[in-house]
Formats: sequence, C-alpha cells, structure tokens
Amino acid sequence: MLLFAISYLAGVLTILSPCILPVLPFVFSRAGTSFLRGILPMLAGMALTFALVATLAAVGGSWVVTANEIGRALAVVVLAVLGLSLLSPVVATTVAAPFVALGMRLSPDRETGEVNIGGSLLLGVATGLLWAPCAGPVLGLVLTGAALNGANGQTTLLLAAYATGAATSLALAVLAGGRVLALMKRSLGIGERVRQALGVAVLAGVVAIAFGFDTGALARLSYASTAGIEQSLLQRLGASPPGGQEGRLASEDATAPGYRSILPVEGTLPALDGATTWLNSAPLSASSLRGKVVLVDFWTYSCINCIRTLPYLRAWAEKYREQGLVIIGVHSPEFAFEKKLDNVKAAVDRFGITYPVAVDNDFRIWRAFRNNYWPALYFVDAEGRIRHHQFGEGSYERSEQAIRELLAEAAGGRPAHEEDVTPHASAAEAAPDLAALRSGETYLGYAQATGFTSPQGLGTDQRRDYTIGDLALNTWGLSGTWTTASDHARAEAPDAALAYRFEARDLHLVLGPAPDDGRPVRFRVTLDGDPPGADHGADTDADGYGVISDTRLYQLVRQSGAVRGRRFEIRFLAPGANAYAFTFG
Repeated sequence: MLLFAISYLAGVLTILSPCILPVLPFVFSRAGTSFLRGILPMLAGMALTFALVATLAAVGGSWVVTANEIGRALAVVVLAVLGLSLLSPVVATTVAAPFVALGMRLSPDRETGEVNIGGSLLLGVATGLLWAPCAGPVLGLVLTGAALNGANGQTTLLLAAYATGAATSLALAVLAGGRVLALMKRSLGIGERVRQALGVAVLAGVVAIAFGFDTGALARLSYASTAGIEQSLLQRLGASPPGGQEGRLASEDATAPGYRSILPVEGTLPALDGATTWLNSAPLSASSLRGKVVLVDFWTYSCINCIRTLPYLRAWAEKYREQGLVIIGVHSPEFAFEKKLDNVKAAVDRFGITYPVAVDNDFRIWRAFRNNYWPALYFVDAEGRIRHHQFGEGSYERSEQAIRELLAEAAGGRPAHEEDVTPHASAAEAAPDLAALRSGETYLGYAQATGFTSPQGLGTDQRRDYTIGDLALNTWGLSGTWTTASDHARAEAPDAALAYRFEARDLHLVLGPAPDDGRPVRFRVTLDGDPPGADHGADTDADGYGVISDTRLYQLVRQSGAVRGRRFEIRFLAPGANAYAFTFG
C-alpha cells in the first residue's frame, strides 16, 4: 500500500516539473467548463491512457515503441486541430471535414460554451499519449521495476496511481485557472481573445512536442527540478525491502546441543531453472542443494558495488566450502552488453570466480526471488529456507556470522570462534573511501542522464557537435562529435572528449568499443588539465593513457593523497568508444 501512496504523491509533484509544460495548454483549454463534463473526463482519459501506454512500455518490444510513436503523432495532429479551432473559426471550417468534426468535438460549443463528455475524454486520451514519454524519475523507477520483475497488475496500478496524482494536481490548477478566466470574461469582456490566446498556447505546445522538445530539454529539466524532491519523498516514506525483516544474529555463546540459529525464516529458495546457461558448474536446482548452506549473490559485472563485494564472496567460498557452503552467483544484466555470454565469461575469469554462476539474462531467477537490488545476497539454510539477506555492499561481518550460524545449525554444533575473512582487494575491488565521497553514480544515456551541462543540450539518438563549457561539482559535458543513445553516449570522431567535475578518491567509467567492429580505442585521461601522475587508476598509466579493449568498468582515477574536487577529462584518440556510466569510490 505504501508503494501506491508514494506513486500517487510522486504524481502530484509532476506539476512542479517543466516536463508537464507542453501538456498544460491542452489541459487549460478546458478551464471554465463544467467539471463533470469537461475537466473530469479529460483528466480521466489522460490518466487511463498514460497508465496503458506506460504499461505497454514496461512490457517492452519494438512494436510497442512504434505504436506509441504512431499514437503520439496522431495526438499531435488532433491537438493541432484543437489549437486551430480555438484560434480561428474560419481556419477551423476550412480544414478537411473529418478533422474539423474532431477538432470541434474537442472544443467547447462556441454559442453555449457547453462541452461534450466524449470530446473531453478524447482530448484526455490524446494528452495522455503526449505525456507518457515525458514523465519523471519515479516513472522510470516503476518501469525499471516492471522490466526486471515482469509486467503484472501491480505495475499497471502503480502507474495508474502515479497518473491519478498528476491528474489531481492538474485538476486543482484547472479549477483555479477557470475562476481566473471567468473573472477576466466578466470584468474585461475579452472572452474571444482569451480563447485565441489558448489556441496560440496549444499550437506552441504542439510545435514543442513535434520537435521533441518535450522529451528532450524539458525531460532533462524534469530530472534536475524534481528528482531531489521525489528521492527525498522515497527516502522518507520508503518501504521495507522485499524478503522480510532484517535477520537478527545470535551471539556466539548462544549455543547448546541441537543448536538452532534465531535467524528468522524469510521464505523458501525458489527453483533455479530459469538460467539461460551455467558457468563453472552443471545446472543446479533447489532440490539438489538440500543439505547445503547456500549463499545466492545477484550481481552484474559492470556494477561497482558488486565488484567490491566479490573479494568477500571468493574468500567465503574458499574458507567454508569444506563445511558445506555453496555460493551461487546469479548474473542479471543491467546493460545490453552484459547479456553477451562471452562478456560474462571474460568477467568471471577476470575476477577469479570459481563458484557456480547462473546467467540470468531473462531475469527469471531475479523475479523468482522478487529481487530489486545489485548486489543482493540471500542466505539459505540446509532445509532450503531463506534465513538472512543483505542488500548492497557492506555488513560483511554480519553476513559471515550468518554463514557460520547456518553451517553450525546444519551440523548440529555451535558456531565456531573464528576470525572474519580479510580479503586482499585492489583496483576497483577495494572498499570505497566513504568519508571523502561527494559524487554519485551518473548515467550518460539520455534515458537516465543527470547533471549534463553542455550548452547544446543532450541529443536523443542524434549525431551532434558539443562543447563542454563550465562545470560545477557533479556536472559533466561533451566536446567534439557524439551520438547519445538511451543508455550510452558514443564518440563519433577522433578527439571527442568527456569531462566531469567530481570529488571522490576513485573515478570509474563503464566503457566499451563499438559493438559492430570491436576495435580497441585508445584514450587519454587528464586531471585539472594535467596527466594524472600518481593519481592514475588501474586502467591508466601515469601519463593518463589507456585502451578500451572490451566493454566493462574501467578504473581511471585513484587519488593517492588527500581527496579533493577535480576536473576529470577523457579524450578518445579514435572514434567508436561507448561510455555508459560513472561510478565513484
């Protein structure tokens, strides 16, 4: 229930986002009309259409994208007719008959001012089609969850709650606007000019939408203006993570013959038959693992938090294997390149992983666990019951104590008094310097990009020349020729550069060569305009040079002295490099 409340309140906040601007003229075209016949049907149509289109987007598939673009184009035409009919009756009567009828149906009657419920509903449908691609970060979280957990009734209801919240705030705005318009008509007698002004506003909105301004610049402004509010809301009202309560750990002296841990039962180990393939092992099943203590780790190989957890997983696998512990890595990809089996195999070799890895490209195991996190660790007892979990990196001592308790329970003994593992970790696997960390994960594809400041604005699947401009802390920019896709930015010419002003000990960047030819791409990194010297990362030398040979996370900076804010720049010496996301440590 709490998730629905969060979605509804997030929808209410949509009115604060510039992303809603192109929709407002169409909504305010119903200002001053009957609430039941004009405003309510329009908002209901908008909310229902939005929920339907967004649900289809969650299901995925190229046909959905095409259908949405077709519907969007039709909506632009319909609303352009509405704008023309508001602007001039002469123009409206000269338009082809079917469009005239539709446009006039959407407009209030010129003599009586009455509106048609069906026309208002149709206006809402058209507006919902326009609004669907432009909703803010919470919508992105809902759709991401739907993509990972599968489309279901809850997804649609969450989207409907979000749309209802937006409709609520818009209804209040329209009602207030209607009173203002009524006052202007009574006192100044300029009703016709008000109607024409609405027509101009509608047409301006149509032009903005037709040129993609609503899903481009306004969408990016939406992230900047509302993401903080929505994130604060989520943190204040955030629901408990799935998987039950945090497991309590028994003290080491809570022992007796027939020892049983007080770790609560959180669920049952689901079937593991959804993997597309297995590495380092034949396929495993829940039944074949009975009698073993199992640790299931959901990870993906370019995730920095997952990478920093791996040294502990390797150490636990080695230390407790003979006592009956089985660690299973479930590789559930975040980016498309992480679905390629050769990339996953290379990562398993590179990280020295010898325990079984289930390749979960279809997210079937992920959904079976109802998981939502990278990394996520689930601790399963010898009877196949989930007894403890850890979401995110950290809490390694508590996790190891859970392993010892479950092994002791399975053996009928007591947890051993042992030292916790202290694995050696270097390069990107080293723990972060949290005290000095002032920068956070930043995606470079336009679907989730934040902090972009190049004056040209971030293009959407367009080849464009950029200049970097001034950078404040945690902002970034491009120079040279780039094409930005939904999940990455691609350097299209030699000397294309990417700059970021950050404050952290470590800077990582997920990079890869062009997938069509896979040729290595050389690059050079500078800090504040100079070679990094002693501050170079594991994947660069002191002069800042490095090579992109495969698609993975690259450590480009590790500050060797006191951590301070720096201006990072990477310049690609050949075209073809793909850049996905910054992470810091």
